[in-house]
Amino acid sequence: MKRHDWKGLVAEERLVALARPVQRDDEALLASVRTIVDDVESRGWDAVAEYGERLDGEVPRLVPTAPLAQKATAGLSAEQNIALQLAVRNIGAFHADSLPPEHWVETMPGLRVGKVWRPIDRVGLYIPGGATPLFSTLLMLAIPARAAGVAEIVVATPPSPPGGLGPMVALAAQLCGIDAVWTVGGSQAIAALAFGAGPIPRVDKIFGPGNAYVSAAKSYIAARPGGPAIDLPAGPSELMVLADDSADPRLVAADLLSQAEHDPCAQVLLVTLSRALADGVEAALRASVSRLPRHAIAATALSFARILIVESLDEGIDIANAYAPEHLSLAVEDPDLLVPRVRNAGAIFAGHMAAETFGDYLAGPSHVLPTDGAARAFSGISVHSFLKSMSVQQVDAEAAFEVARHAALLARLEGLEAHALAADLRLQGRAA
Repeated sequence: MKRHDWKGLVAEERLVALARPVQRDDEALLASVRTIVDDVESRGWDAVAEYGERLDGEVPRLVPTAPLAQKATAGLSAEQNIALQLAVRNIGAFHADSLPPEHWVETMPGLRVGKVWRPIDRVGLYIPGGATPLFSTLLMLAIPARAAGVAEIVVATPPSPPGGLGPMVALAAQLCGIDAVWTVGGSQAIAALAFGAGPIPRVDKIFGPGNAYVSAAKSYIAARPGGPAIDLPAGPSELMVLADDSADPRLVAADLLSQAEHDPCAQVLLVTLSRALADGVEAALRASVSRLPRHAIAATALSFARILIVESLDEGIDIANAYAPEHLSLAVEDPDLLVPRVRNAGAIFAGHMAAETFGDYLAGPSHVLPTDGAARAFSGISVHSFLKSMSVQQVDAEAAFEVARHAALLARLEGLEAHALAADLRLQGRAA
């Protein structure tokens, strides 16, 4: 990990210290993504099938989940099954209780306006796969979608290394009421969901995190006229830990490694007042990383890691708000003092016992969160992400007469005569 004394850095050096890995916006990567997306838009299923066979190792298939779910269930211990059911229960409880109510206001006598919510008709969920199929991400997306009342959920995930659909992903799908899953990954999966491709239907909004290719494909299709919406920029994982002297270096190192093992382009940062803690964390990282099954991935991610030495927690919070991390861990003695001051973060883990891992699996809120600084403007996935709101206007005759003359005056100030006439007609109705 590279170490910097924050006070000694000039403005440009601070920007470099907080920069994301360059692989995320590599021009060759972006060009490759554009080529795949454009080809799928042009040739549809034929292109999806070809890219699937070349990049995923097999032609995409729609795989029924029930048989594989039964296989996965049979392989779980009693304790593992309890843990899975706890995750489903907690995630479901949080999102079901987060449904927004209808909101009505009588802005003036006889004029009643409100906001009502409706689910999106059809959504696409992208579930990262490969060597580690993230069944937890399916729970974190499909459960809030179900709570919102989405009618149709289309799921795509890369085929597992042996081929086909991973049993645990199938089990997660079954637990969420999803009967089949497409085995297709990468940019071609995002394009298929965006435009429709043969039997894969076009969706209205695409959800889910992924590697740099997936993230770039989502951004590319969202910028197209008439393209589907996307949930948020959700690329390679990030964690910033803000720690004081009360932090345990072993816990901090463990949290950093838990994100570093996700992806070679993941980024982890430690912001601390204590040089002794920084030394301890580095020692713990060196001792632990080589023992991880995914040690090569974690070691590559750690090459982008930073330790920033600050003079106060105030300075640390300023850095966190500037960086806007996907995950922010407050490994401090009194996190309650700092939480109100955090403006930009996907999720906050307040205190030494609030492991980011808990949030990944079963705390309740979705672990699909904005990355690359998008937490300055985006929220993490919630039941609201699968809803859209509509305003409703209800006007009685007395209120219409009162409002019409004012509306006509304002319309003519903007030079919109047809607007004004539409209001004037309501006045004529009253006069009659």
